[in-house]
Amino acid sequence: MASPTSLRSAFAYATNFLSGLSNLLDPLSAISPQAPLGADNSVTPYDPLSGTPSCPLDGPISCHNTTNADSCCFIYPGGRLLLTQFWDQKVHVGGSEEDWTLHGLWPDLCDGSYDQYCGMAPHFENISETLKHYDQGELLDNMNRYWIANYGSNDHLWAHEYNKHATCINTLAPSCYGDGYTAGLEVVDYFVRAFALFKQLDTYWALTNAGIEPDYKKTFSLAKIQATLEEFSGGRVILKCTGRHRNVLHEAWYVYFVKGSLQSGDFVPAKDSFKGDDGNCAAEVRYLPKRRK
Repeated sequence: MASPTSLRSAFAYATNFLSGLSNLLDPLSAISPQAPLGADNSVTPYDPLSGTPSCPLDGPISCHNTTNADSCCFIYPGGRLLLTQFWDQKVHVGGSEEDWTLHGLWPDLCDGSYDQYCGMAPHFENISETLKHYDQGELLDNMNRYWIANYGSNDHLWAHEYNKHATCINTLAPSCYGDGYTAGLEVVDYFVRAFALFKQLDTYWALTNAGIEPDYKKTFSLAKIQATLEEFSGGRVILKCTGRHRNVLHEAWYVYFVKGSLQSGDFVPAKDSFKGDDGNCAAEVRYLPKRRK
C-alpha cells in the first residue's frame, strides 16, 4: 500500500496539473482577479482615467482609420459605441418618476454587428468591491441610483455589462496601463466614462423640453421623439419599444465614435446609417408614467 505521504504528494501533483491545464484552456483565468479586491477593507485611491498614457490630439476617429494606429489610443475593432438607457415601468428605490436609467456602454463593430465576452480585458465579477477598493464610493452611490437592475442585483447587472461589453474594448487591456497597472483600474475607467456620458444625456429633460412628457392617454410620433433626441445629442439615436404592438417606449440608444482611447478620448456623435439602426417601434408610441412599487 502506498504511504499517506506519497498519496498526498500525488494528489498535490494532480491538483497543480489540473490548475495549469485550466489556465491553458482559459488564459484569462491567470489575469482575472480570483478573490474580491478590497476583501480586507483596504482602499487604494485612484484618480480615474489617469492610469494610461495620453494619446495624440490628432489621432484617428474609430471606424474612420485606414492605416495602423496605436492600439492603446484607437478603439478597434469595436469602434462604434452605444450608450443605452432604459425607461422602466416602475420607480426604483431611491429614484424618481423622472429617471431614465443606464443600461450599458456597448462597443459595436463598425458594420453594426458586435462581439461579446471577449478577452481584450480581464473579466471581473466583483464590481462593487473593485470600485470600493479604488475609493470610488461616490460613483458607486450614483450607479445604485441610476444603473439599476430590473431583475436580480445591481452587482450582477454591472458584472454582466462589463464582462459582455467592456472586455471587447481593446484600450482597456492591462498592457495599455504600463508598469503601473493593478487589477481593476480598467473597471473603474469603464464605469466612470460610461456614467459620465450618461449624465450628459438627460433624456427626460430633452423630451420634456420638446413637450413630450409621460402620459397614460397620449401617444407621440416616433419620428418627433427621434428627431428631438438626435438634435439633443448631435448623433444617431435608436429607439426600442415593448408591448404587443411595439408601441411602448422603453429604450434609447445614443450612438458615438471615439477619437482616442475609451479612457481619455472624445466621444464623437455618429450620424451615419448602419446595420441595426432602425429600432423596432411603431410609428406612434406611448410614453407611460412610472409606477411606484
